[in-house]
Amino acid sequence: MIDYSVLEKFDPHGMHKIYDRWPDIAKESYNSNLAQVDFKNITHVVFAGMGGSGSVHDIFSAILSKTNTHVSIVKGYHLPNTVDSDSLVVVTSVSGNTSESLTVLESAAKAGCRVIAFSGGGKMEKYCYDHKIEHRSIPVFHSPRASFTSFLFSMLKVLEPVIPLKRDDVFESINNLKEIQKIISSENLNMKNPSLELAQWLSGIPIIYYPLGLQAAAVRFKNCLQENAKTHAMVEDVIEACHNGVVAWHNKSDVRPIFIRGQDDYVKTIERWEIIKEYFDHKRIEYKEIFSIRGGILTKLINLIYVLDYSTIYLAVKCGVDPTPVEAIYFIKQRTKNCL
Repeated sequence: MIDYSVLEKFDPHGMHKIYDRWPDIAKESYNSNLAQVDFKNITHVVFAGMGGSGSVHDIFSAILSKTNTHVSIVKGYHLPNTVDSDSLVVVTSVSGNTSESLTVLESAAKAGCRVIAFSGGGKMEKYCYDHKIEHRSIPVFHSPRASFTSFLFSMLKVLEPVIPLKRDDVFESINNLKEIQKIISSENLNMKNPSLELAQWLSGIPIIYYPLGLQAAAVRFKNCLQENAKTHAMVEDVIEACHNGVVAWHNKSDVRPIFIRGQDDYVKTIERWEIIKEYFDHKRIEYKEIFSIRGGILTKLINLIYVLDYSTIYLAVKCGVDPTPVEAIYFIKQRTKNCL
């Protein structure tokens, strides 16, 4: 079992301390004095960003999936060819220096789209200032992934006139963060802590199955397993996996299945979960089920992300790994910079 001295030893940069503050950071960000924007007659919203910034955009995509607004997610260099003057391009880079995001920002400006950028400063802020593009500077906490609530709730505030999400839904999600913080934080290091319990169970290579609507939480979990715990991880849509991925379970392996389930999954999806569980039980394959709570889509996703993210910090500590450094990413960024 992890105790606080072990947590501090293997997390010397204090990532867990920022996670303990997530509810307060979310509230402060949403109540900030950042100026809102109201772009009229938007028919297409493009969210562009990489890594931790991209995971924020996945939340917005899930929210807008309930509307008639066309949404595109860009995790790379290229804007969709369908953008025009009625498109809103939202570009995010925590550092402000992400090459892919800067490329998209420049392309969106040249294409005549409506544009707004969010960053912690850097080249992005300067580019927006020089080209008179809407920009909001967002506080950065520790790292892009740890700054998740700072960016998400700041953007929810700024984009409120554009994103059809009720304030009550935002407050519900913040209140839920406060409640779950009491259970999963570093002040509750016992087996009643679901994040710590999940970390104790995790081993081998996790494969995360998710249903429609919860992709943002599943992909974020995969990313944090890779960045924090430095372990390989996979992610699959549970329905699609039934047509290909499940065949791989014919052979034994060190892959460990995790089911990310919604409390109100579609009836056919629930049926499929039970069939897969029956198959796994028959094959004596151990699996883990993680259920969302009830509430709006924002509350569900925030709750899952908080629990799952924190489990990856605990897993890193359990394995004697510092969750903060991401040397491989720095290596690639430096080589990319040298190629420009």
